[in-house]
Amino acid sequence: MRNLSIMLTPTISFFCIFFLLYHITVDSSTPRYIAADNILVDCGSSGKSTGNDDRDWIGDIGSKFFPSEEDNLKSNTIQVPKEGVVNKAPFTTARISYSEFTYVFPVTDGPKFVRLHFHPASYSGFDGSKDCFTVKSGSFTLLRNFSASVLADSFQGSFFKEFCISVEKKLILTFIPFSTAFYAFVNGIEIVSMPKNLYYSSQEGQSEEEVPVYVGQFTPFYINYTRALEMVCRLNVGGSLIRQTEDTGFFREWSPDTNYYRSQGIIPTNASFTPNYSKIMNYTAPDAIYWSRMSQGRNRDKNLQSNLTWALPVDLGFYYLVRLHFCEIEPSVSSAGDRRFDIYVDYQMAKADADVMSWTDGQKYTPIYKDYVVMMKNKGVDGEKQHVFSIDLHPRSDSFNQDAFLNGMEVFKLSDSDGNLAGPSEILPSLPAAPTTKESKTKKTVFIAIGSAVGFLLVLTSVCCMVLWKLSKSRRYGSYYPLSRYWCWGDPYKGKSARTKASSLPDEVCRYFSLDDIRIATNNFNDELIIGRGGFGNVYKGLIDDGTMAVAIKRLNPESRQGAREFKTEIEMLSQLRHGHLVSLIGYSNDGGEMVLIYEYMPNGTLSEHLFNTNNDPLTWKQRLDICVGAASGLHYLHTCMKNPIIHRDVKATNILLDDKMGSKVSDFGLSKMGLNQTAVSTVVKGTLGYLDPDYARRQQVTDKSDVYSFGVVLFEVLCGRKALDQKFGQEQLHLANWARKCIEKGTIYEIIDPYLKGKIAPECFKVFVEVAENCVRDQGIERPTMNDVMERLEFALELQQNADAAQEEINPSGDFTYQEVLSFRVSGRTTGAGAPQHNNNVYNIGPVLESDTSYPSLDSESVTVTSRDVFTENSNITT
Repeated sequence: MRNLSIMLTPTISFFCIFFLLYHITVDSSTPRYIAADNILVDCGSSGKSTGNDDRDWIGDIGSKFFPSEEDNLKSNTIQVPKEGVVNKAPFTTARISYSEFTYVFPVTDGPKFVRLHFHPASYSGFDGSKDCFTVKSGSFTLLRNFSASVLADSFQGSFFKEFCISVEKKLILTFIPFSTAFYAFVNGIEIVSMPKNLYYSSQEGQSEEEVPVYVGQFTPFYINYTRALEMVCRLNVGGSLIRQTEDTGFFREWSPDTNYYRSQGIIPTNASFTPNYSKIMNYTAPDAIYWSRMSQGRNRDKNLQSNLTWALPVDLGFYYLVRLHFCEIEPSVSSAGDRRFDIYVDYQMAKADADVMSWTDGQKYTPIYKDYVVMMKNKGVDGEKQHVFSIDLHPRSDSFNQDAFLNGMEVFKLSDSDGNLAGPSEILPSLPAAPTTKESKTKKTVFIAIGSAVGFLLVLTSVCCMVLWKLSKSRRYGSYYPLSRYWCWGDPYKGKSARTKASSLPDEVCRYFSLDDIRIATNNFNDELIIGRGGFGNVYKGLIDDGTMAVAIKRLNPESRQGAREFKTEIEMLSQLRHGHLVSLIGYSNDGGEMVLIYEYMPNGTLSEHLFNTNNDPLTWKQRLDICVGAASGLHYLHTCMKNPIIHRDVKATNILLDDKMGSKVSDFGLSKMGLNQTAVSTVVKGTLGYLDPDYARRQQVTDKSDVYSFGVVLFEVLCGRKALDQKFGQEQLHLANWARKCIEKGTIYEIIDPYLKGKIAPECFKVFVEVAENCVRDQGIERPTMNDVMERLEFALELQQNADAAQEEINPSGDFTYQEVLSFRVSGRTTGAGAPQHNNNVYNIGPVLESDTSYPSLDSESVTVTSRDVFTENSNITT
């Protein structure tokens, strides 16, 4: 019997160990929370599909979640293009639309996780760069002017945005495109119930220790159901990725902290214990969170001189919930007081003398978390819309174990008092407008016509009111005007309030600034902040909204030939126009006798600054092509966005600005004029010498083809790296467009291109580009193409260059290749203008030519007005 018991002991031990491991395995893999609602919608598909995590997704086609309403019927279902990666639900299809669409989910009452899944791609019939939309749920704005394609590089493919929302009976999600030129889309929608107090808190049923601490005030901060939350990060500190199906039943994803950790430390791991959930619910976080951690190590002297630090970017102007997870497992720590450290959130003391063992009543292997709420005030500089805030743990010198550690971290943004979660970083990207349907164009025209009529009446009323007000009450120059802080019915240019955040969005079309605001923004018009000089006056770089937003501030020079009319025109035009390739007007001021316009800041300056006498790196040919395509897109929008074309009248290289990615935007609408379809409008001739349409100058009648001519001059500047007018080349070559046409006729155009570009332009691209430029500067407006034709031909030229480069790179992977020069090339006499007569190319006098004059001033940024005495015949000149 004794021998039998000896034989059975190892067997029993084996089965005991197996039984224990089995239960540990089952316990860790079985969801600890069963959600009342667990909805997975595969948008744009029908039936059921299996995802990468083996969960079942339900298609929205014909489902109860996607009502058959008129707006919803305008949406499309579409296949995700194959990109070499095998995708599963929800990334095989999408719901996509240029119109608003809505989902309605019947759910139980209470808080929910809402996850929106996106897979940015170039969907058939939808340009991949034109997604820009808002997502709302009831009174909450979850995303605003959101572009998944902009975030594609950051996430390297598909991703999701997670929110926490409390609802009653049903959850409604509405997707709203920015305009008919942009589309909204979603690939998958996930809704999962959560316990009432997982992230929310109330004064009833919760102890003060369970409620977040307001950092800086050390008071409780209750997060009630009137707020929505957006997940900023959820980190497995010191550990690896924990997938959604490995969570405790909420299907949360826990990421490694490698992208956020900013100091040196060690990563102790211990996966051999089962956490003791006596202080928090066992569904708070998965066990794996407590199996790894980050600590400073055993070097006490070094530890006291450093912190454990994590840093992450957040939007300014919001409260943030920071949850820190701890579980003490260190053998040398056996009782309260053995390991103590301080916790800082955004450089503020959040908890002095933190002691995990004290929090858990001296119990090891006991998980616990601490919540802190911090307000990210507007304290950024240099136009920052985001702030990088840190979480620091610092060991105390009076602690026995001078070390700090952390197991996990969660950070959430809290919605503001208006239910908004969209930060100032979510702005309209610089995107080209998508073509609109005939129906949408008709509606848009009606709305603009009505708006223009109302706006005109308001302008007349406001002008009268302002004149009477100015006459009735004089004010000291530069004084503070309390009235400028409030919305004024009499001023059609003014936005809701000067306190409203600056924006280039339609709901905040044009803000009014007091002169004090402008002086603060420009450090009293400090000369060191001047970034440009023009006919209007100086342009300053300024900071508004407590220094959180950089802008360009254009101040009228009282001695300028441009004045109140151009000032008013600029505001009226840009208040109606919104396009990714037009510079957005943010606000204006006509306070204290000043006239000031405030625009979005374009950090790379003007196109001319990168072409002529520059210290900047030369623009590559493809950069130049892309800039030209963008500018053409903006001008095409001007010519077609309303019933009658808007004619810029001052297209030139100094009025094409470049953003941080070298994208182009057309600016300066002070001389713009409303046209009459294709009919010429009689007007005083205005423009810039060298770019001025000769047909317009002769007849004093302007059409959209006048802009085409000016843009053609810009195209030759881009190709040749020479100014439109440059005396150093002598009288024959003074006028670039004139000289370029002569060179084209002689077959020598390649000889005058920018030396930097020689050997870098594919011949087929070169021919298309030169043909477009030459057609643009034809003598008669009827011979010129439309801006739409110009834009499409330039896009074709860019495509030809890209294809040629790709073919060359296959042959020469090192990228060291050159193209053969186009030694003989002539542009066809055929023109693209509708009904254009056939003309030969022997007409060289195609623009106003200045007589040789050593006193001729630089007119790079100076616009001129040509009066009736300057009207000339075909062979006469304009003189200054």
